[in-house]
Amino acid sequence: MPVVRRVAYLALAWFSFGLGVVGAFLPLLPTTCFMLLAVWAASKGSPRFAAWIREHPRFGPAVVAWECERAIPRHAKWLASAMLAVSMLVLALTVSLWWLKLSLIAGLCLVGAWILSRPEPVAVR
Repeated sequence: MPVVRRVAYLALAWFSFGLGVVGAFLPLLPTTCFMLLAVWAASKGSPRFAAWIREHPRFGPAVVAWECERAIPRHAKWLASAMLAVSMLVLALTVSLWWLKLSLIAGLCLVGAWILSRPEPVAVR
């Protein structure tokens, strides 16, 4: 693999990992999706960094559960559902165009249904 491509993957991995860490402390910024992106990019640019993320005590279990089982832990489902509900409430109170408001809320409902339909990891149950 060319060095430039490897460095680009590694930069994307570190950037995504950083956003994931910030997302662990800010409720509106997701964590797991950034960690999944970080692992994917790191596996292309630095397999050692990807292994470190998978073994991380805070972020690793959710990443491994998704990679192995396409599963989402129950606490993550509840948190995502709560954040989606807050987002829908904000949209309902702030967006004035009714068709846009309904479209956005319907889209968030679909996202919520998809998240809730994912299995829970076997080890977490």
